[in-house]
Amino acid sequence: MRSIYDVSAPAKLNLFLHITGRRSDGYHLLQSAFMLIDWFDTLHFDLRPDGGLSREDLSTPLPSDDLVLRAARALQAASQCPLGAHIGIEKRIPAQAGMGGGSSDAAATLLALNRLWKLDFSLERLIHIGLQLGADVPFFLGGRNAWVEGIGEKMTPIDLPPGQFLVLKPDEGLETRLIFSDPGLKRDSETAILSGFAANAFDFGRNDLQVVAQKLCPGVTQALLWFASQGLTGRMTGSGSAVFARVLHEVDLASVPRTCEVKLCNNLEAHPLLGWAKSKGVSVDSL
Repeated sequence: MRSIYDVSAPAKLNLFLHITGRRSDGYHLLQSAFMLIDWFDTLHFDLRPDGGLSREDLSTPLPSDDLVLRAARALQAASQCPLGAHIGIEKRIPAQAGMGGGSSDAAATLLALNRLWKLDFSLERLIHIGLQLGADVPFFLGGRNAWVEGIGEKMTPIDLPPGQFLVLKPDEGLETRLIFSDPGLKRDSETAILSGFAANAFDFGRNDLQVVAQKLCPGVTQALLWFASQGLTGRMTGSGSAVFARVLHEVDLASVPRTCEVKLCNNLEAHPLLGWAKSKGVSVDSL
């Protein structure tokens, strides 16, 4: 039986990720390009009139208090809504991969419950809530591929040509905290400009976190070496252990290391839930 809402939550890839500095509060300043891909979690939402919030894991077991439930509680508190929800999750995007699976699920939860509870919160108001849940949540709420700056809060929508990407996720995951606390992390990349990226989007820059990640996770190096054996230039996405490359010719998928999950993906022009919350054209900072 179908739920009231059955929604898709896509993963993302960082086409590049440069660290350009560090603020006095310890947060790192970055530049990146976030691209949506067709690797999805699926979330099912049903109304609970008693105000309760419950979650059912339909595939991979999740932590007892994950970002989905935190997003639901945050929206419930912000709206003072007396309604609740039962949420079923088919988890397919791997964890600690740098693909934003948890943040994408949280964004989908905010958008779906905004409709289920008939709140009519604006996109800006949802983004304000999402910022408190994680740096990547506003990107998934925005619904477009984006040029990202600051600590992840400054986003400019971008258009990207269609492309096919092979993603390898080693068994090991990576903790963001360990990478960003490493003294060997490069933190002084030159500031790039959007026009320079646009001229060569799929081959631009690098991931400054990759060198540190390779020290912490041998699977990253193994995946990169496999891509090289296929004549492809692999790159780590985000701060996780997944590695990807754009595919322009046939590759030998049978030779992929057995320790890696592999998926051939296409990029998306827009998020499947784009338009589920209307923009009021106001600054998030003013909310």
